[in-house]
Amino acid sequence: RTLREGNDEDQLILFRANHGFVIMNKFPYNNGHLMIVPKRHSREFEELRDEELTELFRLVKVSTKVLKASFHPHGFNIGINIGKEAGAGEEHLHLHVVPRWAGDTNFMPVLGETKIIPEYLEKTYQRLRQAFEDYSRKEKRGKGGRRG
Repeated sequence: RTLREGNDEDQLILFRANHGFVIMNKFPYNNGHLMIVPKRHSREFEELRDEELTELFRLVKVSTKVLKASFHPHGFNIGINIGKEAGAGEEHLHLHVVPRWAGDTNFMPVLGETKIIPEYLEKTYQRLRQAFEDYSRKEKRGKGGRRG
């Protein structure tokens, strides 16, 4: 699927950077499950330019900061599935950032093959979108203050 300009909420895009996006996963493992996606279509790491890789990992860093402030998780799973056999659902390289809490695994996903997400995607989107906007404003103020 293609992430188009101007349709961020419908596409669950939380943040746009020069070379990538932060988006919510439509089928999250936990509240706040994010994906970091390069703008340029790439299936493999070696297809990415150094500046794209650097920015993707900077977006992971920003995402964990925003999630810590918004959801107060106890930890994170950060992962990449490359190739169908590795579990990649999309033929486009992306990184998963999954917030974790003590005891967040229960019998429902293990035995019942059902995952319970306590917050609606739309509510989580609004909450995180605001947090990313706040982060972006703070960054811009910080950079402006260092110049003068």
